[in-house]
Amino acid sequence: MVDPELEAALTVLLRDLSAPGGVVPDVRDVPWQPYPGTASCMLHAADGSGMGVFIELGRPTAEQVAHLADQVQEWAVEALWTLSASTSWPPCPHHPGSHPLQAEEHDGRAVWCCPVDRHVVTEVGRLGVQDASS
Repeated sequence: MVDPELEAALTVLLRDLSAPGGVVPDVRDVPWQPYPGTASCMLHAADGSGMGVFIELGRPTAEQVAHLADQVQEWAVEALWTLSASTSWPPCPHHPGSHPLQAEEHDGRAVWCCPVDRHVVTEVGRLGVQDASS
């Protein structure tokens, strides 16, 4: 069973990966990170390739989610490439076809923002959800 803190953070990211243009991994409880104070698992794509992701335990949730989002994004780009799909995930709505959004922690929230103009687009976990603040 995946560590509860890792599972909570990963659940948020799986919502985003389920949004249009995303790809959902096969999450496997295979701890690969041997360092104390961390929790890890493997994400596998349809072609069988896998990548390990991890969080530092006991850190603020927003920090864990933003850190994990960066790793999951790397996995998603590779998985989408193998499917010959757009690798600009998640796509920046302010600059279509240009670059993906970037995850960061902002005011105690994990958010997706434009790496060019720093505009916060949405909270991590809310891709594809209409939000009046975006």
